[in-house]
Amino acid sequence: MIKIGCTMKTNQLLLFLLCLIFSLTLSACSKKTEESASDSTVVADAAAPTNSEMANATVAENEKLGTKWGDDVTSKVTSVELKRLSVNPIAHASVRYASKQHQGKAVNSLSIASGVISFSVLDDQANPLPLVRDGKNYFLNAKDGQSYQLHYENHSDKSFEIVASVDGLDVLTGQEASKYASGYVLGPHRSLTIEGFRKSDSAVASFTFGKPDESYAANSSEGSIDNTGIIGSVVYEVQSLEAEEAVADAADAYAPAPNAFPGDRKN
Repeated sequence: MIKIGCTMKTNQLLLFLLCLIFSLTLSACSKKTEESASDSTVVADAAAPTNSEMANATVAENEKLGTKWGDDVTSKVTSVELKRLSVNPIAHASVRYASKQHQGKAVNSLSIASGVISFSVLDDQANPLPLVRDGKNYFLNAKDGQSYQLHYENHSDKSFEIVASVDGLDVLTGQEASKYASGYVLGPHRSLTIEGFRKSDSAVASFTFGKPDESYAANSSEGSIDNTGIIGSVVYEVQSLEAEEAVADAADAYAPAPNAFPGDRKN
């Protein structure tokens, strides 16, 4: 009886140990499965870019372009007084350009400020250059040696100030681009064409695509070759009867930097 009893206890002990080992094994497998699932979730959360996004963002060295000074173009401007209705811009947009065929939807212009303003890039014959929209990003299929212009159209009864930059440089001053800088006035139901980097109140150097090392940004103490290949636009709504009256008498006008941003000025 004692022997039988010992055998039963031994069997029970072995069964207990086997159950314990099995339970620990299941727990380890379950934990590993949960860790794998967690890892998979992390990967899934970091959504991989689409093929078109990767293709558009990748620009080979021989496809990179910048904007250099082109021919002198007569372009008169007049300084006017205006007041921005807010310290922050109401909208901004950018277009990246390169000598490549970008993938996406072909468009002639892009909408700024919910369609109130349309922006396009024109050749020197005033024909729209091909833009490509990929999601919220816009790209320009550019060509080395081609001159271009920035064109804005106002479809509203309001007045706006356009602060434009090319390759990280302000188109009015040639200084490092800043949203606080002076901008061109765009009156109600009017259009604005910026033909180049401003040299004086009567002339600009036309925007011309070229190799990055030939660009104005690469050869200016205010610029950098690393910023070539991008066109930026910042929009402020303005209120000034005097400005609107002045715009009616001038082909183009620009506004002096407002006093609301003294901290942005360099002493």
